[in-house]
Amino acid sequence: MNVPRHIAIIMDGNGRWAQARGLARSEGHRAGSKQVEIIADAAIAEGVQTLTLYAFSTENWNRPKTEVETLMTLFAEYAQHSLNDLQRRGIRLRTIGRMEGLPMLPRMALQRAIEATAKNTTLTLNVALNYGGRAELVDAASKVVAGRVKSGDTSPVTEEEFAAALYAPDLTSPDLLIRTGGELRISNFLLWELSYTEFYFTEVLWPDFGPAELHAAIEEFGNRQRRFGKV
Repeated sequence: MNVPRHIAIIMDGNGRWAQARGLARSEGHRAGSKQVEIIADAAIAEGVQTLTLYAFSTENWNRPKTEVETLMTLFAEYAQHSLNDLQRRGIRLRTIGRMEGLPMLPRMALQRAIEATAKNTTLTLNVALNYGGRAELVDAASKVVAGRVKSGDTSPVTEEEFAAALYAPDLTSPDLLIRTGGELRISNFLLWELSYTEFYFTEVLWPDFGPAELHAAIEEFGNRQRRFGKV
């Protein structure tokens, strides 16, 4: 079976999962955070090399303050309590987004985990935090412009030059994007990187998305033909 090297996931449906059970939305986020380790292990078993998860967007700051605080606490807890498991499983943790905009506690906890797992090679786990696709493009453009002003370069900008200014220029484009929760949009996620990515949408809410659901998505991916503009 043709297995995607890089899978990106929009983890949607935590709040609805909780509300359907008469629970607070925060409990849905806690349930969803537990799925990260489950899906990371499943991705390793499937032979996936890179997993990128959309955890908190630049627009998510508009959610209720208590919900945002819960999410920030969960990010810090994940980085602190999962470090030994990340090391044991050989997972390299990375983040993409405007990390300087996060509160100090999750930012510092994540940075420690990133540094501690930097040499792991089994799976690269990218977590998109305070991330927006448009924000990434704006930040990349600003970086390119600043460099050109400094050097006096007036030649046309190339795709390669622009791509090198993205948050993680060494990150390969996703082969497969999965969105859980039934919505049919990409919600400002990886706008540059998804140019030739295959999309897979499922009604399953993120806390219920397990190894069997991941395998089904990979299986469907394997049946598609990717031409990249060719015949």
